[in-house]
Amino acid sequence: MGKKRVLSGVQPTGNLHLGNYLGAIRNWVEAQSQYENFFCVVDLHAITVPHNPATLATDTYTIAALYLACGVDLNDSTIFVQSHIPAHCELTWLFNCVTPINWLERMIQFKEKAVKQGENVSTGLLDYPVLMAADILLYDADLVPVGEDQKQHIELTRDIVIRINDQYGSKKKPVLKLPEPLIRKEGARVMSLTDGTKKMSKSDPSEMSRINLLDSPEEIQKKIKRCKTDPIKGLEFDNPERPECHNLLTLYTLLSGKTQEAVAAECQDMGWGQFKTVLSEATIEALKPIQQNYQAVMEDKGYLESVLRQGREKAEAIALSTLSRVKAAMGYSTPL
Repeated sequence: MGKKRVLSGVQPTGNLHLGNYLGAIRNWVEAQSQYENFFCVVDLHAITVPHNPATLATDTYTIAALYLACGVDLNDSTIFVQSHIPAHCELTWLFNCVTPINWLERMIQFKEKAVKQGENVSTGLLDYPVLMAADILLYDADLVPVGEDQKQHIELTRDIVIRINDQYGSKKKPVLKLPEPLIRKEGARVMSLTDGTKKMSKSDPSEMSRINLLDSPEEIQKKIKRCKTDPIKGLEFDNPERPECHNLLTLYTLLSGKTQEAVAAECQDMGWGQFKTVLSEATIEALKPIQQNYQAVMEDKGYLESVLRQGREKAEAIALSTLSRVKAAMGYSTPL
């Protein structure tokens, strides 16, 4: 038996932040030798909400460079750009034609974002989970690392697989592989610095709500110094009335590499001023090697371009094979 295949990706909308890193990318890196990995920059997803076309391409290369800077190893992993492989769009259309619209309308993330956009909400935002399903299924992924907030999208992907296999395949010869979510509980949901009840997000209009991987030490200190806390002395995990306290202690645990028990003992008698200094130092130290690696990658654009070119070639071969299999099952003729 070969290694199980993993597929995951991040949107190129602004800089990656600690939530992206601790909730996703660091987990990829720690486990990558166990799997055959395909990590893409999902730039097609980036335009489901208003975006800046002047920075999309640059942001895409930044994310790819950060993958490498964070430790993604090309011996175990393939890095590519979603839009460089047209099969993503073609398979999405085929899936659209078998996916009931009420499946999409019940998606929690669509409901939340649609409220914010009002009448300007796009068809693409509604259809986002179908494109995500195509991303996953094109590569016959066994496992998909996701946060708890994306688990509903994996369930939709599995529903699409079951429907395609029922309508166009058989038990002995399924058309598509049924993927499983790979969810790490610890650090899977990093919360905002300005509101401990909300997820840290690139879409938050306030830069103070997140620490970006490329933030300078001065920016990190400023953001942590001003982050939301409470008036209670002494720090503790798992108090539902102190969401910011739990979030900041969790950040410190993940960034310092200490156990939760050790952090709880270390910080139980601290005031916020003392703890914020400790957290700032741990954050700066944890991000320093990533920032250094990133600068090295960006100084050699030829290397980054070769990584993405080779990644596209490898990924596209697999994607086209899957697309051909689905089209044949659905009755399409082979191109002459």
